[in-house]
Amino acid sequence: MNVPIGIDGLGAVAATVLFWGGLALMVFGIIKLVAVPLAVAFEWRESRRRRRGHHTLLDERPWVSVIVPAYNEGPVLANCVRSLVASDYDRIEVVIVDDGSTDDTPQVAAALAARYAQVRSVRQENAGKGAALNRGIAVSTGEVLFFVDSDGIFAPGSVAEMLRGFNHPDVGAVCGDDRPVNLNRIQTRLLAVLSHAGTGLVRRALTMLGCLPIVSGNVGAFPRAVLEQIGGFDETTVGEDLELTWRVHRAGFRVVFQPRALVYAESPSTLRTLWRQRVRWARGLLQTMRIHASMIGNLRYRTFGAYLVVNTLTMVVMPLLQLLVLASLPLVAVTDQFPVERSVLGVLGWLGIALSLAVVSFAVLLNRAARDLRHLWTLPLWPIYSTALAAVMACALWKEARGGPASWNKMVRTGVVSVAELGVGSTGDTGTDQSLGVAAEAPFATMRQVGMTIPAAPAARRAPRHRATPATAVAVRDVHTWIDSPWNGCERSPSVLGALPGGGLLAQRSEVS
Repeated sequence: MNVPIGIDGLGAVAATVLFWGGLALMVFGIIKLVAVPLAVAFEWRESRRRRRGHHTLLDERPWVSVIVPAYNEGPVLANCVRSLVASDYDRIEVVIVDDGSTDDTPQVAAALAARYAQVRSVRQENAGKGAALNRGIAVSTGEVLFFVDSDGIFAPGSVAEMLRGFNHPDVGAVCGDDRPVNLNRIQTRLLAVLSHAGTGLVRRALTMLGCLPIVSGNVGAFPRAVLEQIGGFDETTVGEDLELTWRVHRAGFRVVFQPRALVYAESPSTLRTLWRQRVRWARGLLQTMRIHASMIGNLRYRTFGAYLVVNTLTMVVMPLLQLLVLASLPLVAVTDQFPVERSVLGVLGWLGIALSLAVVSFAVLLNRAARDLRHLWTLPLWPIYSTALAAVMACALWKEARGGPASWNKMVRTGVVSVAELGVGSTGDTGTDQSLGVAAEAPFATMRQVGMTIPAAPAARRAPRHRATPATAVAVRDVHTWIDSPWNGCERSPSVLGALPGGGLLAQRSEVS
């Protein structure tokens, strides 16, 4: 005879879930604290390299092609391109790929191409971001390819800093530090604070472990030869930047973070846009995990393969467990069956708050962004934000299980720029801000005044096909044929020059788009 479980029985089950689920969440939270000493070690190592004048790709001064995919980016495109043209690195071309925009993006792109000799504009029928990026690869000429979003505003030295990140022949990709630029809402100020920990601190730590899982679409750099080896962007997933990064790891290359390469981009300023963006990101992760399932836990890919197990637990399992724990709280409270003393829960709660505040403050200072400490008052909203992210993963899992279409859900740009140091004003809805007009022309105008010839870009190259190619020692050497000078006495790693894991196609973001 089945006996219905009473309210007390349900309370006991909820208390068990609360205890063990809460314990698991706390253990994973403590494990994450290892990012702090690793980030410190990263800074020490980078400072040491700079003092010693470690040889990097920047010393080779390769041609750089910056590919800017654009779909209805009229309000922000001009500031992005002007910041690139104003870079203190002059061997650069900017390729704008208009992906069938329906606003004034084509006119803005054409005007920029007409004004600046190093800017080109290409238009195609709407085919998605991955297709636009691949089109940019096809028409670009540089030896190093940068991929940036149209709302990104580069700090003056960011291009050079990205090239400095290629400090060893086995580096296959470099990721910069993208930070929110529109600090005009409570939500975007919270995201600005959290980005220092979730992006700056964590990416430093993962670089030290050789496990950086994503090169952000906001600011990423790849040697052309690497893309010719592993193929271009996958046009079937909404996580094309994540999927490409995993392929770089699959081919045996390292992915590194360059925190001084700063790019400021728009964060979602409404709850609706934040939700849609995060669901898209979560679905991109799930799609990439499905495509590259053979990499998860596979020690053939060294620490990255092992890390993907932790990443799966952290990004997929823990959010669901968090929702389960939160759902058990009301029943535990009603039945008064708390698994531990309430005083203990109170101590743990306050300790967690204090520790979180300390970690975030440390991350802000590590990023040399002390001014952002003024936004710490938004941190009480962090638990709500964390819960929403857990619900995002549940929603993404449901959508992927149903097999529904994964639409891009691109944010509507506002053109708001709140970072005074960039010297750029808000463009409003017209994209006609002129604050960078003189500065952007300066490097080339100066060359004209002294009678110098503006360097011409090398001849166009054929774009890589999206394919999987086995990595061999010969292929790795080919990747670095454009590096002829000694690497500061640094020997190439035998593990990289030996039999590398083959490529294959069958697939921590920042707080900005």
